[in-house]
Amino acid sequence: FAIEQRTAEVGALLAIGFSPRRVRGLLLSEGAAVALAGIVIGLGGGILYARAMVAGLSTIWNQAVGGASLGYHATDRSLLIGAVAAWLVAVGTMGLALRRQAARPARELMAEGDLADLSRPATGRPRRSHATGIALAAGALAVGLLVWGVIGRPGAAAGQFFGAGALLLIAGLAAASRLLTALDAGASSALPGLRELGLRGATRRRRRSLATMALLACGAFLILSIGVFRLDTPDAGNRRDSGTGGFALIGSATQPVLEVPTGPAGIQQYGLDETRFAGVDTVPFRVQDGDEASCLNLNRAQAPRVMGVDPEALAKRGAFRFVTFAKGLPAALGWQALSRERCLAAGLDLAEDEVPAVGDQASIQYALGRKVGDCVPFTDSQGRTFQLRLVGAVANSILQGSLIVDRTEFVERFPDAAGYRWFLIDAPRDTTAKVAEGLSRALVDEGLEITRATDRLAAFNAVQNTYLGTFQILGGLGLGLGSLGLGAVVLRNVLERRGELALLLALGFRRPTLRRLILVEHLALLAGGLGIGAVAALVAVF
Repeated sequence: FAIEQRTAEVGALLAIGFSPRRVRGLLLSEGAAVALAGIVIGLGGGILYARAMVAGLSTIWNQAVGGASLGYHATDRSLLIGAVAAWLVAVGTMGLALRRQAARPARELMAEGDLADLSRPATGRPRRSHATGIALAAGALAVGLLVWGVIGRPGAAAGQFFGAGALLLIAGLAAASRLLTALDAGASSALPGLRELGLRGATRRRRRSLATMALLACGAFLILSIGVFRLDTPDAGNRRDSGTGGFALIGSATQPVLEVPTGPAGIQQYGLDETRFAGVDTVPFRVQDGDEASCLNLNRAQAPRVMGVDPEALAKRGAFRFVTFAKGLPAALGWQALSRERCLAAGLDLAEDEVPAVGDQASIQYALGRKVGDCVPFTDSQGRTFQLRLVGAVANSILQGSLIVDRTEFVERFPDAAGYRWFLIDAPRDTTAKVAEGLSRALVDEGLEITRATDRLAAFNAVQNTYLGTFQILGGLGLGLGSLGLGAVVLRNVLERRGELALLLALGFRRPTLRRLILVEHLALLAGGLGIGAVAALVAVF
């Protein structure tokens, strides 16, 4: 705005003999000083914002960091780098604007004065622009990503749809730029109505109008579309393909449990009520302790916890949903992929010291920094090194934090890990609380802790959802800035058009009519920005 407002001054300086380079340097030095003051204010605001975020992660959002206590830390070097980078961006932006303005003839600048850079009269066809090509290219890429998301791997669909939405956002803004250019260049012999006059008014400052729409669109897109990555657990306990595997309870013991608690021998050994535990079934796991490899651990897991299970117990239930398998393994294999014989029969090249393992997708990708098909080195109870071959990954589940292997392989590698220490428990909904209470009381000496499977999954989901919430706050900040920008545009446009509005009043237009004219012009920018962002977000959450 300041550069546009001083158009006549730039023209006067050029007219009295100042070179364009000197004019640019004069105005740029002033702008650099103002930018420096803004950087100082922004630096203080950024520090306050960062402190507020850290405080939130340590208190109301502490589930995102597994209950860890965080402290704010910033070095003078990092603050200086950020400040200098922001200042250079601001000065560079002003330099580009001044370069274009100072290159124009002095007479033209002085004649236009405060109305420099307004749209030129129509010449019959709009000037060539790259906006159409950008819109078509971004739209085509978005369609390609949508198709890929439909036919590709389910685990990657969210990212592909989000990318398609972002590309549609770019396409929408490019199309809006092309539309503004077309409206500006369009000629009509008919007297325009109030609505058409308002829409054409938005083309007076195309860049200003487009910047306002872009801020609003980006803010709306970020707020609405970020929800595609939110993880919920509605009625997850009833579905075998959900993150709970259809299990109602999870049991974790500090001491080995030698008998399956809900089996006939376990009920007799631990003195459980057979009537209360009718219809209750348990899948037991042997456990070799290691690093926590779930999202609740902020550190990179080096030797994750390994658990051994009978693959058939999970396979017959169809528990959990696999999102990917090692190359060459059919998806129909499911939990049978833990069997060395089944992997070899399917054509997987498995070395003698490699043990097939399955893990949660998030644990494999983020906690371990691996992908399906990779090997994780491990040491058995006798000090021998072997490899855990990642042959499959299940979608967001309660199995986060561990790698699952065949019980037979587990006993061979860790013969000292006696008994069971982790349990997935099937129980009728109406007896879940009684089952949990009975097991906790009967196995108190083994340190058995019972947790609802949905609660455990919700604790994992809370980590990702909390981080998404912080990004939505940033989106809200962008939307707020866009709203302030729209207000500044309205004020600036009205101030620039005082002469025009006075002339319209003199010609007989009423004040309410002029207010509607201004309202139509800027409501078009508001609706355009929010509409582009909303449509792109709808594609992302489709």
